[in-house]
Amino acid sequence: KAVSRKLPEGLAVENTVRGFTAILDEPQASGGTDKGMNPVEATLAALGSCQCITAAAFAKQQGIDLKDFWVELEGDLNTDGFRHKDPAVRPGFQEVRFTMHIKTDAAPEKVAAFQEFIEATCPVGDSLGKGVSLKPARILIEH
Repeated sequence: KAVSRKLPEGLAVENTVRGFTAILDEPQASGGTDKGMNPVEATLAALGSCQCITAAAFAKQQGIDLKDFWVELEGDLNTDGFRHKDPAVRPGFQEVRFTMHIKTDAAPEKVAAFQEFIEATCPVGDSLGKGVSLKPARILIEH
């Protein structure tokens, strides 16, 4: 469960999850106050973080001596979709690419199988890659 609340300045949003707080915002050039990464940047970070956690959590089980692991990610986002400038362009990412970096002595074929395992197991990757059903429950009007 998460709670996201619009802050008074610019486009900043305070997000609270399990007692942790993170500010998401937009750059000043986009009308924000640049107090944090924007939501699509956070999506990339969530995917990379999930892949790193999956690798660390399952490396021993998969027979991998994981000495280091990191992921570089980038995505294509055409803001014409978000800004309603082009109805043919979706508002979200058109494509996300990532490169996993692994430091290990494991054989290349074992690393390739581990990569496939990570991609098949990571919940964020599953949600992004296969889609998820969004079901708004209701809107509550506050006075």
